[in-house]
Amino acid sequence: MIEELKENVEIILPENGLEQKLKQAKEENRKLIIKLGFDPTAPDLHLGHAVVLKKLKQFQDLGHQVVILVGSFTARIGDPTGKNKARKPLSAEEVQHNAQTYINQLSKIIDVEKTKIVYNSTWLDGLSFSAIIELLSRVTVAQLMHRNDFNKRFTENTPIAMHELVYPILQGYDSTQIKADIEMGGTDQLFNCTMGRQLQESYEVSPQIVMCMPLLRGLDGKEKMSKSMNNIIGLTDEPNEMFGKTMSIPDDLLEEYINLATDFSIEEKEQLKNRIASGDNPMKIKKIVAKNIITQYHNAEAAEGAEVFFSTQFQNKNFDEKVFEPVKINTLQNIENNRMSLLDLCHQLKKDSSRSAVRRLIEGGGIQIDNEKRTDANESIVLKNGMKIKIGKRTFYELIN
Repeated sequence: MIEELKENVEIILPENGLEQKLKQAKEENRKLIIKLGFDPTAPDLHLGHAVVLKKLKQFQDLGHQVVILVGSFTARIGDPTGKNKARKPLSAEEVQHNAQTYINQLSKIIDVEKTKIVYNSTWLDGLSFSAIIELLSRVTVAQLMHRNDFNKRFTENTPIAMHELVYPILQGYDSTQIKADIEMGGTDQLFNCTMGRQLQESYEVSPQIVMCMPLLRGLDGKEKMSKSMNNIIGLTDEPNEMFGKTMSIPDDLLEEYINLATDFSIEEKEQLKNRIASGDNPMKIKKIVAKNIITQYHNAEAAEGAEVFFSTQFQNKNFDEKVFEPVKINTLQNIENNRMSLLDLCHQLKKDSSRSAVRRLIEGGGIQIDNEKRTDANESIVLKNGMKIKIGKRTFYELIN
């Protein structure tokens, strides 16, 4: 059991803390409280989030209490991003919408019925100014400067707003309120999670241990998977989209995805990694990984269908033999004299992408109309029945009357 709970975990503080907490729970005949905090800044969960969620599921299956803490207060402040600038604060309405979307998607991995959902605005909204000052007095500036991005920005004379310094203290205070035994997160949350441990000790609450999971890199092979980087495989992506995205990951990320994104047994993972090491074709392994991912979030039948679709759509080079999604012309907006700009057309077809992202795609040569590349975003396009449009690598549309 311990080995399974430790699988893929990158950091455990203190080192023997998990064994101690499990022993403590057994002696006290109680469930451990496992905390995971989300600031609902973007409403879509992806495989990067799933790395931590699947670890939570292991604890939940053992009978422990998973607590999802929604940062309904802290999201309105803005968490430091670690990229030398503060994240834009959200409105209360945006927080509520995103939080509900998160909760709905959690059911793809954990049992929401057995999960406790709490909102930190419940206690943070009610703190008086004197109580906030008393809370801040428990942490020194020197301790905050141990956070790498704060230290770097201070050294480079890059501004650090006061609310950014307060943020990790508030996240730590959350742990005192729910009396967390374990706080989970990615390795980028190590400082904030240890702040919770420190504040619990200050308030004479049994200190939580910290378990940090590695950060899954996104489709670009460089940055961590993040919606803002446009490099994600979303948990709600359609099977065909999931398969195509997985096939596009760089070969050197294959082992990372086998370890963190699949639910194969430890032995099966080792077999796949041995096949890579022995020179097996990476595309074969990617197909196995892609089907496993789709089976987790959809089902085995969808995974089989996505493999067939991929073979037809991407391994067949003939443009006209692709599978095109039909779109009725009369459902499009901003049509004038049966014309619209290429940017408007592509943005309406590719609704999950921003206008700026679509513009970059056009200018980068990622758009074809009737097998002809188009690179002028402002070009006026005459809409006609049977027009075939390719957007990016994986999306194909056909206009119909």
